[in-house]
Amino acid sequence: MPRCYLVIVLLSLCLSSSDAASPDEYKARGQLIFEDDFERDESTPGKEEIGNGWTSNSPWRAKGNQQVDLVDGVMTAERHKVADHGVAIFQKLDFQDAAVELRFKLGKGDSLGLDFVDREVKTIHAGHLCLARVALNKLTMMDSKTGHMDNKIRDRRQTGEKSPELTKLINSKKKDVKLDLAPDSWHTLLVVVEGKMMATYLDGKLVGEFESEGIAHPTKRMITLAVAKKATIDDVMVWKLK
Repeated sequence: MPRCYLVIVLLSLCLSSSDAASPDEYKARGQLIFEDDFERDESTPGKEEIGNGWTSNSPWRAKGNQQVDLVDGVMTAERHKVADHGVAIFQKLDFQDAAVELRFKLGKGDSLGLDFVDREVKTIHAGHLCLARVALNKLTMMDSKTGHMDNKIRDRRQTGEKSPELTKLINSKKKDVKLDLAPDSWHTLLVVVEGKMMATYLDGKLVGEFESEGIAHPTKRMITLAVAKKATIDDVMVWKLK
């Protein structure tokens, strides 16, 4: 291959590569607005008392039973047997773009979602804007605002509609990436939402990017940790980028 042609090919590859920064670059240019290492205990054993601004859906989804516990400096979340929904743990924050990092541990069949929410928007169910959900075998990045949580789309789904057009629309609003994570081991998740782009890192490595208009919603007023069955979480940090 002629040298000049090789240079052109290499340059093309560089230009087409991801523009995502490294985790450290996002942190360096962001403003740290929240952190929690969970190094505390509840005042009353057996009572759900997360502290540091956290609340959960246990009062109305699990009939008040404890689902979130602070044990040995970490937060554990486990869906109670009477709960009619997965565990949701809320933290009110205010930003447009941000980088959110946490450490987590999952067992087989478990998943953990990081949901960005603005409950003041009434055109989407429960204010769900966008989401990164990690399981041991798969990462899902999703634009909920213009996808399955849009009220009009959700109404169609709830009527049982399964048309090819609706399925294609919903599928266009998400991206799946295959993973192979070790169960019951600590991993570090970093999710960046900036403009229309969501970038997800696991253990310091970029594993997926997804671009969709709903991600660019200008006001994120809450993050939610969504636990399907059981998860352990530690060292949550949020850097505001805008």
